[in-house]
Amino acid sequence: MNSLSPRAAVGLFLIVVLAWGVNWSVTKQLVQLVPPLWSSAIRSWIALAGLFVILGLSNNLVIPERRDVPVVLSVALLHMTLFSILVAAGLRFLPASKGIVLGYTTPLWVAIAAPLLGKDTLTAPKLAGAVLGLLGLAVILNPSSIDWSNANVVLGAGMVILAAISWAANIIYVRAHRWIASPLQLLFWQVLVATVVLSTLAMVIDGLPHVEWSWRLAMLFLYSGLIGSALAYWAMSMVNKSISALTTSLGTTGTPLVGIASAAILLGEPLDLSLAVAAGLIVTGIGLATLGDRLLRSQATASG
Repeated sequence: MNSLSPRAAVGLFLIVVLAWGVNWSVTKQLVQLVPPLWSSAIRSWIALAGLFVILGLSNNLVIPERRDVPVVLSVALLHMTLFSILVAAGLRFLPASKGIVLGYTTPLWVAIAAPLLGKDTLTAPKLAGAVLGLLGLAVILNPSSIDWSNANVVLGAGMVILAAISWAANIIYVRAHRWIASPLQLLFWQVLVATVVLSTLAMVIDGLPHVEWSWRLAMLFLYSGLIGSALAYWAMSMVNKSISALTTSLGTTGTPLVGIASAAILLGEPLDLSLAVAAGLIVTGIGLATLGDRLLRSQATASG
């Protein structure tokens, strides 16, 4: 598949940001109706079917080579399975608006952990970004924003933060992996592994699902599986081929803002001051960390 024109790539990227942002409100509604494990598993089956069609029509269905198996497992288990489960479970107790801000602290954990693991260098912009992000985290977790006397709310916040850390661990590994096939070509297999694992866990832990199906529930699952997952995964792979990594990284910071707005519109969640301040600090921190990473890579390229 050829790269997109700049205008088409930007348009597709905006669709990704909107799809992912709204998907947090959709997930919040799903987990009120279906247990988190089955919610994630059913959505994953729908995404798998959608990707089979999209990648099949574009001739991007390939058999992974042995050297790509670790990255398939890493993405499938750390991001598509563990992240999905923890977010779905956490959103049972948290507002979607707070959940998405906590969930998108992922780049901050990457900025902190990668240098400690010897996978990156800590620059001044990245350090400043991490500090701002952690301040944002402190704001959203302060007692006036999170009810620390409610064990379920604390558990929900902890689950979403662990989800962000899990995604960060996957990102650090993916950066170091030497790809044989493209990320787009491996996408179907990553979702397949995640779907099998999620379905197995759901069956073992929860047994057969007892779901009261309705048109609303079906539409929520179709959105989450086809738009929020399959289309967004495919579109992001295409965007990454056509827009610089810096642009996509900074642009993705718009996702929490879309998520907060959609939670207010779709779920009627209030927009309190602490949430706005936290989102601003975290988004700014992610931007600084991303710029620091870009500066470091540019210096490495210049020095050969």
